[in-house]
Amino acid sequence: MELKHMILKPRLSEKSYKLSNSRVYVIDVPTNANKLSVKQAIELQYGVKVIKINTANIAGKAKRTIVKNGRRVYKGHNNDFSKVYVTLAENNSLPFFEAIEEEEQQAAKLQEEVEKQQAKETKDDKPKRRIGRRAKTDKETA
Repeated sequence: MELKHMILKPRLSEKSYKLSNSRVYVIDVPTNANKLSVKQAIELQYGVKVIKINTANIAGKAKRTIVKNGRRVYKGHNNDFSKVYVTLAENNSLPFFEAIEEEEQQAAKLQEEVEKQQAKETKDDKPKRRIGRRAKTDKETA
């Protein structure tokens, strides 16, 4: 398998997002890939420096067995897969979570604008109170 064409599928989850803050990324790779080939493929495809790779081979789980008249009719399972934890060198990152971070920044900016607008409206909506003498009505002036 050529390194340029090795399929590297990022795992986008809360745990992997938290790990990405410490420069550790989780990627699904083919089951026949080894650490050296994965390291070379990541460095070639993304142009980053890889320090360390940990691999985990995950066995596919049995999902459903249907029993009819005392015999099994269908048995299914998920495919086996491998995932790797890639630790990158200082000042290197992969672009997996950049879109999420941009959305969070835009949402925070929008929230600030809404709060400013609400503060301005509440400030303008307060009834004006007169301090001291009360205003004379038309009956009192006549």
